[in-house]
Amino acid sequence: MTRRDGHVILGINALVLGYVPASWQTPGLSAESFVSPDYWEEIGRIAERGTLDAVFLADAPALGDPAYDANPAHLEPTVNWAHVAAATERVGLVSTASTTFNDPVELAERLLTLDYLSQGRAAWNIVTTRGPAAARNFGQPDVPPRDDRYERAGEFVDVVRALWGSADTGREVRHRGAHFSVEGRLRTPSSGEHPVLFQAGGSAAGRDLAGRVAEGVFAAELTRDKAVEHYRLVKRKALAYGRSPDNVKILPGLLVSLGSTEEEARRRNDELHDRSPAWYSVGWLSHAIGVDATKLDLDAPFPEEVLAGPADLQTFSGSIGFRESIVAQIRRTNPTVREYLRQTRYTGSGHAGFVGTPEQLVDRIDDWFSAGAIDGFNLQPDALIDGLAVIADEVVPLLRRRGLYRHDYETDTLRGHLRAAASSAPLG
Repeated sequence: MTRRDGHVILGINALVLGYVPASWQTPGLSAESFVSPDYWEEIGRIAERGTLDAVFLADAPALGDPAYDANPAHLEPTVNWAHVAAATERVGLVSTASTTFNDPVELAERLLTLDYLSQGRAAWNIVTTRGPAAARNFGQPDVPPRDDRYERAGEFVDVVRALWGSADTGREVRHRGAHFSVEGRLRTPSSGEHPVLFQAGGSAAGRDLAGRVAEGVFAAELTRDKAVEHYRLVKRKALAYGRSPDNVKILPGLLVSLGSTEEEARRRNDELHDRSPAWYSVGWLSHAIGVDATKLDLDAPFPEEVLAGPADLQTFSGSIGFRESIVAQIRRTNPTVREYLRQTRYTGSGHAGFVGTPEQLVDRIDDWFSAGAIDGFNLQPDALIDGLAVIADEVVPLLRRRGLYRHDYETDTLRGHLRAAASSAPLG
């Protein structure tokens, strides 16, 4: 494989305390760390120490389901990142926010305010939200059908972008659409450019939205071949909308457990999972595939009717991208349900997994980057803070030695970080 010019992009998905439910039991953390301002400042400082491009934080537009949520609670992302912005200088700050359960005028103002206060470091990770828990928190029995959610999302994004433009030009937005009527302009100052747009969602409609507007895609790919396929699909959609493929960066999530040896990494991974609630993995699987996994025979392979997919994609409450990745993974090896749940400790769930040494992680990043499968990764440590510190202090220097990562920040804004990264790989 030919080495691409330029460098990879690295983000961190700060899943509150880590992606493993028992992460709060690791040294330096407690069950209450997520509400400590010092904790979030430290995440920002460590990420900046490693010159990472961005940190991501999910929204939680629901009161929470203790049978599914790995973490005890969430802080609202834009408010939290505004606090972290004051303690950092150059790392990007990405907030997930739903187009189904927000108002475009309010969200446009909130995100532009964060971008102004952080001097161009804010981004919006666009999601449409799935599942009835969030819907009930807003007085609805369930989320709208998938196509309806994405129709609203497309109009929502257009309104937000128009409002950001109005802050620059002073001209009023006059919008009459199927979902929104807006007349007026934002009076919020801007940083000179608008917040970066990320998109997360692997359905056909999600990929189309990514190709039309996204500057980054938080993808879910378990294998390199499927990642190459997704990479080319989204970049070609960008071309079809008259955009350069270089203007949309593909960043799959990657769950990571790191150790000084592979044995140590596996032991850390096993210990964290063994301390997690026994029901968690079965609950996660049920949510991900849309079938009550407690009713499956744990010692038999997955029934074909389960793998074939939900009868109605419009009402399926999970992530289509996650489900497609999971089913492809199951079909490759045909494990029993019990074997698959054990396997996901090492290979990932909806996102791919990695358990090994920093050197082996750099091999993985190098391989996928050189193959044209990614522009970078959104890494998700098993437990923060120590997992993030290993990435900043051990993984990044190894990437630099390979010529895969810059030695310092080259720009001051998140959009600048993305533009300074490698050009797109050939689209085949």
